[in-house]
Amino acid sequence: MTGSLIILQPGHSVVTDLGRTRGPAYGLPVNGALDQYSAKAANILAGNEDNDPLLELTALDFRMRATTDVLIAVAGAPLDLTVGGRRCPEWEPVSVRAGEVVAVRGIRTGLRAYIAVHGSFTVPSLLGSCAPDTVVGFGLKLVEGFRLETRKTTAPVIQPYFGLPLFRLGLTRPVFTADPVIDVTEGPDVAEFGDTADLLFTTKYTVSPRSNHIGLRLGGALPERQLTAEVLSRGVPVGAIEVPSREELLVLHRGRGVTAGYPVLAVVTSHSLDILAQARPGHTITFRKTTVAEATAMHRASCLELGRLRNTIKTVFGLLGIGAGQRWYELSPASGA
Repeated sequence: MTGSLIILQPGHSVVTDLGRTRGPAYGLPVNGALDQYSAKAANILAGNEDNDPLLELTALDFRMRATTDVLIAVAGAPLDLTVGGRRCPEWEPVSVRAGEVVAVRGIRTGLRAYIAVHGSFTVPSLLGSCAPDTVVGFGLKLVEGFRLETRKTTAPVIQPYFGLPLFRLGLTRPVFTADPVIDVTEGPDVAEFGDTADLLFTTKYTVSPRSNHIGLRLGGALPERQLTAEVLSRGVPVGAIEVPSREELLVLHRGRGVTAGYPVLAVVTSHSLDILAQARPGHTITFRKTTVAEATAMHRASCLELGRLRNTIKTVFGLLGIGAGQRWYELSPASGA
């Protein structure tokens, strides 16, 4: 049985996924959820595939009403989550009964949160992704009264004994702070900045209000290119750090164009890109040099953390009857449970 989620207060929200990996081959940005770790975690906690469509909320309050019973999970920046007026935890599966209002208020410290719904949504896609793209004008515009069609109905999950917590998943939540340390590897053009390149690691940079999904604009002491030769346009990675003017540093994020003509001073690691996705205007950024090997190890550790969570959720959902298998309280003592 399917249903819908009725948007009551859209705030600044979009339906997205992990991005358009086929996009760059066609000259389109990859886009997708800016905080990939939190988006993946939300989908895993809701029993979905990592890349299923989900909601990305940025800064502002959000409300929606469910027309059928659904199971949701909210991850990302700290916030106040209520379902039917009762306080509910982040980073855990949460049941929503038909007619109840889900409200997210007071996103703080970080900037973005993600709401995943068990079974996900029925939404249009472009090149295999539902992620919005401002270049071609693709993506759902969530407004008051919009109905987002859900694929599954999930009966409320209730702990029948002693009011004990039902979920103890052991997930290490990210730390959100107003002065994060961002790991970077050397860029291909670092030598062009001479001794001034070290300013990147000795300066505290302030996030500008003009930052967006295309890139973070940072104010502070800027390294200066020592050469005057023109830089030809070429492919640039997500996370590239450029100095496009004498006024600011630019860190390209997932909405960046696939080519650019500025020298690349450094490249932010995938783990730190998720941290930058949560940086608010006025936050201060400190860059720290790392190696490709260290960045790879950090990424693998993050993948292992999510892998353990995925296995735990599969087991718990199976016992609850959300997936295959019996409900946990229906198992016989002989099962060893």
